[in-house]
Amino acid sequence: MRRSDREIFDRALIDRILEEAIVCRIALCEGDSPYIIPMNFGYRDGCLYLHSAGEGKKIEMLKKNRNVCFEVDTGCEPIPAGKPCKWSMKYCSVIGFGKAVFLNSVEEKKKGLDIIVEKYSGKPYTDYADEMIKRLAVIRVDIESLTGKISKG
Repeated sequence: MRRSDREIFDRALIDRILEEAIVCRIALCEGDSPYIIPMNFGYRDGCLYLHSAGEGKKIEMLKKNRNVCFEVDTGCEPIPAGKPCKWSMKYCSVIGFGKAVFLNSVEEKKKGLDIIVEKYSGKPYTDYADEMIKRLAVIRVDIESLTGKISKG
Protein backbone atom coordinates (compact mmCIF):
# COMPACT_ATOMS: atom_id res chain seq x y z
CA MET A 1 0.00 0.00 0.00
CA ARG A 2 1.53 3.28 -1.11
CA ARG A 3 -0.05 5.38 1.67
CA SER A 4 0.85 3.22 4.66
CA ASP A 5 -0.22 6.10 6.94
CA ARG A 6 -3.82 5.32 5.88
CA GLU A 7 -3.67 1.54 6.32
CA ILE A 8 -6.12 0.03 8.80
CA PHE A 9 -4.51 -2.54 11.09
CA ASP A 10 -7.46 -2.92 13.47
CA ARG A 11 -9.32 -6.10 12.42
CA ALA A 12 -12.44 -4.98 14.31
CA LEU A 13 -12.61 -1.83 12.15
CA ILE A 14 -12.11 -3.87 8.97
CA ASP A 15 -14.95 -6.18 10.05
CA ARG A 16 -17.16 -3.17 10.82
CA ILE A 17 -16.58 -1.74 7.33
CA LEU A 18 -17.49 -5.13 5.82
CA GLU A 19 -20.65 -5.25 7.93
CA GLU A 20 -21.73 -1.65 7.24
CA ALA A 21 -20.99 -1.42 3.51
CA ILE A 22 -24.08 -1.53 1.32
CA VAL A 23 -22.50 -2.79 -1.90
CA CYS A 24 -19.67 -5.22 -2.59
CA ARG A 25 -17.90 -4.98 -5.92
CA ILE A 26 -16.47 -8.30 -7.03
CA ALA A 27 -13.81 -8.54 -9.69
CA LEU A 28 -13.40 -11.65 -11.82
CA CYS A 29 -11.11 -12.49 -14.69
CA GLU A 30 -11.41 -14.63 -17.79
CA GLY A 31 -8.16 -14.88 -19.68
CA ASP A 32 -6.91 -11.32 -19.79
CA SER A 33 -10.37 -9.73 -19.61
CA PRO A 34 -11.35 -8.28 -16.22
CA TYR A 35 -15.00 -8.03 -15.15
CA ILE A 36 -16.36 -6.22 -12.11
CA ILE A 37 -19.90 -6.26 -10.73
CA PRO A 38 -21.63 -4.54 -7.78
CA MET A 39 -23.53 -7.02 -5.63
CA ASN A 40 -25.62 -7.31 -2.51
CA PHE A 41 -23.72 -9.41 0.00
CA GLY A 42 -23.45 -10.68 3.53
CA TYR A 43 -20.36 -11.08 5.71
CA ARG A 44 -19.94 -13.56 8.52
CA ASP A 45 -17.16 -15.67 10.03
CA GLY A 46 -14.52 -14.42 7.61
CA CYS A 47 -16.56 -15.17 4.49
CA LEU A 48 -18.63 -13.18 2.01
CA TYR A 49 -21.96 -14.55 0.83
CA LEU A 50 -23.38 -13.60 -2.58
CA HIS A 51 -26.44 -14.71 -4.48
CA SER A 52 -27.17 -14.72 -8.16
CA ALA A 53 -29.26 -16.27 -10.86
CA GLY A 54 -28.01 -19.78 -11.51
CA GLU A 55 -26.63 -18.85 -14.90
CA GLY A 56 -24.99 -15.89 -16.57
CA LYS A 57 -21.62 -14.35 -17.23
CA LYS A 58 -20.33 -14.21 -13.64
CA ILE A 59 -21.41 -17.80 -12.96
CA GLU A 60 -19.59 -19.06 -16.06
CA MET A 61 -16.50 -17.05 -15.15
CA LEU A 62 -16.48 -18.37 -11.57
CA LYS A 63 -16.79 -21.95 -12.78
CA LYS A 64 -13.61 -21.45 -14.81
CA ASN A 65 -11.70 -19.36 -12.28
CA ARG A 66 -12.67 -19.27 -8.60
CA ASN A 67 -10.34 -16.35 -7.77
CA VAL A 68 -12.18 -13.24 -6.61
CA CYS A 69 -11.04 -9.76 -5.67
CA PHE A 70 -13.59 -7.58 -3.88
CA GLU A 71 -13.97 -4.03 -2.61
CA VAL A 72 -16.37 -2.38 -0.18
CA ASP A 73 -16.42 1.18 1.14
CA THR A 74 -18.26 3.37 3.62
CA GLY A 75 -18.43 7.03 4.52
CA CYS A 76 -17.49 8.32 1.08
CA GLU A 77 -17.60 12.09 0.86
CA PRO A 78 -15.71 14.55 -1.36
CA ILE A 79 -13.76 17.24 0.46
CA PRO A 80 -13.68 20.40 -1.69
CA ALA A 81 -10.70 22.73 -1.82
CA GLY A 82 -9.93 26.00 -3.58
CA LYS A 83 -8.22 24.27 -6.50
CA PRO A 84 -9.59 21.14 -8.20
CA CYS A 85 -6.33 19.18 -7.80
CA LYS A 86 -6.40 19.85 -4.05
CA TRP A 87 -9.77 18.16 -3.50
CA SER A 88 -9.74 15.02 -1.42
CA MET A 89 -12.07 12.19 -0.49
CA LYS A 90 -13.12 10.93 2.91
CA TYR A 91 -13.68 7.14 3.02
CA CYS A 92 -13.07 3.79 4.66
CA SER A 93 -12.45 0.89 2.30
CA VAL A 94 -11.55 -2.78 2.35
CA ILE A 95 -10.07 -4.78 -0.49
CA GLY A 96 -9.79 -8.54 -0.26
CA PHE A 97 -8.95 -11.66 -2.18
CA GLY A 98 -10.48 -15.08 -1.89
CA LYS A 99 -11.85 -18.19 -3.56
CA ALA A 100 -15.48 -18.61 -4.58
CA VAL A 101 -17.32 -21.76 -3.52
CA PHE A 102 -20.74 -22.62 -4.92
CA LEU A 103 -23.05 -23.81 -2.14
CA ASN A 104 -25.01 -26.82 -3.33
CA SER A 105 -27.28 -28.15 -0.61
CA VAL A 106 -30.58 -26.45 0.14
CA GLU A 107 -29.50 -25.98 3.77
CA GLU A 108 -26.19 -24.34 2.81
CA LYS A 109 -27.96 -22.03 0.38
CA LYS A 110 -30.56 -21.05 3.01
CA LYS A 111 -27.80 -20.26 5.51
CA GLY A 112 -26.05 -18.02 2.97
CA LEU A 113 -29.30 -16.30 2.00
CA ASP A 114 -30.16 -15.74 5.67
CA ILE A 115 -26.83 -13.94 6.16
CA ILE A 116 -27.53 -11.67 3.16
CA VAL A 117 -31.18 -11.01 4.07
CA GLU A 118 -30.32 -10.31 7.70
CA LYS A 119 -27.72 -7.72 6.62
CA TYR A 120 -30.31 -5.64 4.77
CA SER A 121 -33.48 -6.31 6.78
CA GLY A 122 -32.10 -6.84 10.27
CA LYS A 123 -33.59 -10.32 10.55
CA PRO A 124 -33.24 -13.66 8.75
CA TYR A 125 -35.95 -14.92 6.46
CA THR A 126 -36.91 -18.56 6.83
CA ASP A 127 -39.71 -19.20 4.38
CA TYR A 128 -37.79 -19.84 1.15
CA ALA A 129 -39.54 -21.81 -1.57
CA ASP A 130 -37.47 -24.88 -2.44
CA GLU A 131 -38.00 -24.27 -6.17
CA MET A 132 -36.51 -20.79 -5.85
CA ILE A 133 -33.54 -22.14 -3.87
CA LYS A 134 -32.82 -24.74 -6.54
CA ARG A 135 -32.74 -22.08 -9.29
CA LEU A 136 -30.36 -19.65 -7.66
CA ALA A 137 -26.69 -19.72 -7.01
CA VAL A 138 -25.41 -18.92 -3.54
CA ILE A 139 -21.70 -18.30 -3.44
CA ARG A 140 -19.42 -18.18 -0.42
CA VAL A 141 -16.13 -16.36 -0.85
CA ASP A 142 -13.53 -17.79 1.49
CA ILE A 143 -11.41 -14.72 2.22
CA GLU A 144 -7.67 -15.27 1.99
CA SER A 145 -6.41 -11.72 2.57
CA LEU A 146 -7.78 -8.27 3.47
CA THR A 147 -6.43 -4.75 3.60
CA GLY A 148 -8.21 -1.69 4.88
CA LYS A 149 -7.62 1.98 4.17
CA ILE A 150 -9.03 5.14 5.74
CA SER A 151 -8.88 8.76 4.65
CA LYS A 152 -10.31 11.61 6.64
CA GLY A 153 -10.02 13.94 3.67
